[in-house]
Amino acid sequence: MFRSRYSISRRTFLRSASFSIAGAASSAVWLPSLSADSPRPEPLGEFAYNDVVLRSELHERQLRENHAVLMGLSDDSLLKPLRRMVGQPAPGAELGGWYLYDPNYDISTFGAGFAPGATFGQWVSALARMYAITGSKETRDKVLRLNRLYAQTISGDFYDKNRFPAYCYDKLVCGLIDSHRWAGDPDALSILQHTTDTALPHLPPKAVEQGEPWRPGKDESYTWDESYTIAENLFLAYQRGAGERYRALGVQYLANYFYDPLSEGRNALAGRHAYSHVNSLSSAMQAYLTLGSEKHLAAAKNGFDMVEAQSFASGGWGPDEQLRPTNSDEVAASLENTHNSFETPCGAYAHFKLTRYLLRVTRDSRYGDSMERMMYNTILGAKPLQPDGRTFYYSDYNFEGRKVYSENRWPCCSGTMPQVAADYRINTYFHNSDGIYVNLYLPSTVRWAQNGAQVSLTQNTAYPFDEIVQFEMTASKPTEFPANFRIPAWAEGASISVNGKRTVTPVQGSFASIRREWRTGDRVQLHLPMRTRLESLDSRHTDTVALMHGPLVLFPITKTNVQVTRRQLLAAAKNGTTRWEVKTGNGSIDMLPFLAIEDEPYSTYLKVS
Repeated sequence: MFRSRYSISRRTFLRSASFSIAGAASSAVWLPSLSADSPRPEPLGEFAYNDVVLRSELHERQLRENHAVLMGLSDDSLLKPLRRMVGQPAPGAELGGWYLYDPNYDISTFGAGFAPGATFGQWVSALARMYAITGSKETRDKVLRLNRLYAQTISGDFYDKNRFPAYCYDKLVCGLIDSHRWAGDPDALSILQHTTDTALPHLPPKAVEQGEPWRPGKDESYTWDESYTIAENLFLAYQRGAGERYRALGVQYLANYFYDPLSEGRNALAGRHAYSHVNSLSSAMQAYLTLGSEKHLAAAKNGFDMVEAQSFASGGWGPDEQLRPTNSDEVAASLENTHNSFETPCGAYAHFKLTRYLLRVTRDSRYGDSMERMMYNTILGAKPLQPDGRTFYYSDYNFEGRKVYSENRWPCCSGTMPQVAADYRINTYFHNSDGIYVNLYLPSTVRWAQNGAQVSLTQNTAYPFDEIVQFEMTASKPTEFPANFRIPAWAEGASISVNGKRTVTPVQGSFASIRREWRTGDRVQLHLPMRTRLESLDSRHTDTVALMHGPLVLFPITKTNVQVTRRQLLAAAKNGTTRWEVKTGNGSIDMLPFLAIEDEPYSTYLKVS
């Protein structure tokens, strides 16, 4: 059993973590491009989880709910499938669902026993992040306890009996490096080394395409693993001090059969599993951040563009968990032939990571716009994770849509949803040595050191239900730096004032920068005009439209496709805080954002006459 060799205070630990994160890929890791005519600037840094305090009830409720569910799961239940798979005594109640280990599992059911123990590492990761946010001793104790109990189960049998050895290894790596970074677990990297030593003989020697056999004597279901996603966390392990071994493993598991065509602008997405391949683009981004590889940056950027081109107005993508060819009619057909439109918690997690990396590297506000669209129109409206494993899995963009729980308990999305709930903080603000970037507009406060001054920026707003965002600065001494505010591409006529006076004229689809000497009490007001507009599904289906208001999709609350004109939709009037009304010749249609829909039948798109 691993024992703690030393203790570490949360404040000291998180301060050092914050400084490391603030430097993005630190100087020991970050390599500027060697092929570009002029080197790219160092990527923007992420703040630590405890540098940002959120006051948005919607976001904080999701965090509290997920934290409570994870803290309520018994250690024995969490360890049960891991222990059973390696032949150890396994007391405690079964969680059931996908988390269950059943040696006689029937793959044709896709039901209970599909991915035993697969979410363990994600839950440890989420708890470590939640400790960084809350400072809860009970949470840190649980993280350390679970890691030590897990360490006793490490065995090749776990991987040999597993349909998803690379997937499970990847999640365990994530949990351990987050335990090290965010919970200060002094044994996490030692446990990681033991995990890697044990796992590698049971993994393919390189990233393998889904469906490609590599395990003799196993049926087709053993080819569904996701080794093409694991490089990201291996590179992160290297960055966090696990050793050169993990940099080499990251290179070894880069899915270049996928990245090479993408880097050349060729669509390699069609027919591939949606979530895992979008998630794999974060491995390409980490290849850029760790190795300085322009090829992998191009692959991630082009891949994002190709995904965006086949996305719904909500920002979601991949109906029936499949990516589509360029200029395909299959996305339009999905509005009638499936209710499995977007794998929401997993897809949002992958999307947030990818857009966060791209924004940090390029400083292009379009990635913040995409992140915001995804947040408000998908994951913030997901039904909450339940203690019995009921999990919101698919968003439904069918013309006859509903919000429902997955028929399977503890599926993969039960692992990513708690991670998403913790990560809103690190998506909201970024910074570099020069200044700060405000990406998301949420009631919040961020604190940091700038030019020797202790600075905080407090944001107050009812956005996206109000056009005004207000900021107040405090500084331990007057200090000059630029504050950069994302101006969404839809915000025509946006304006910024400082202490009541108009300043720069913002440009849509960019960051507006205000450089000045900031003092305590300085106030910034941002006005982002929101107009209703229509977005067609794509250029081939221009009469299939979604109604937008600022970053929000407004979903018609109706059981059937109603007759309505463009003019009637654009005349939608607000009728309450989160409700709009469209008047037609046959009556009125209520329009709600996704986060306000409960069990009402709805559609995402309407066909206009």
